[in-house]
Amino acid sequence: MVCGGFACSKNALCALNVVYMLVGLLLIGVAAWGKGLGLVSSIHIIGGVIAVGVFLLLIAVAGLVGAVNHHQVLLFFYMIILGLVFIFQFGISCSCLAINRNKQMDVINASWWVMSNSTRHELERSFDCCGLFNLTTPYLHDTSCGAMCKTRSSTCQMCGEKFLKHSDEALKILGGVGLFFSFTEILGVWLAMRFRNQKDPRANPSAFL
Repeated sequence: MVCGGFACSKNALCALNVVYMLVGLLLIGVAAWGKGLGLVSSIHIIGGVIAVGVFLLLIAVAGLVGAVNHHQVLLFFYMIILGLVFIFQFGISCSCLAINRNKQMDVINASWWVMSNSTRHELERSFDCCGLFNLTTPYLHDTSCGAMCKTRSSTCQMCGEKFLKHSDEALKILGGVGLFFSFTEILGVWLAMRFRNQKDPRANPSAFL
């Protein structure tokens, strides 16, 4: 059977959705692992990662069932949802790759002040820093900051400085990975569209597909 045939399209679509299932399970597992070790205690962060993992897992299961059973309705909705995810993810990935340092500062500043106090304190402890970008404020007597650097010096490095140090690299990694997966989603849409229009050679030739 040539690669453009029914069996090849079915196997390729199944393999792609198995990969999506593994990625979804990996996201859920990483979130649970981070929560179990106390690396991240914010329920919003944990819930967001788990929600993305569950969403990807559900899409993959729908695509896998549709591919195995050659189910027209499931494959149709799989194409639509995966196409919408591609558009959203492609835009976000391009934004991550294009954002400059000034925009990063604006995003960090805006995000910092909408966080809850517990989330800010958790980040200060994790990154061993205090405050955001106010370079003149001493933090020795600041009881709201629980960073270890307070016990070693009268001032602590600003969290904004540490965030900016790693944000550019992180944005490039996220943008690159997101861009790569967005093209796999386009591949999934194309495979599903092609597979829907193919007839199963083992089925009744007169059956409606």
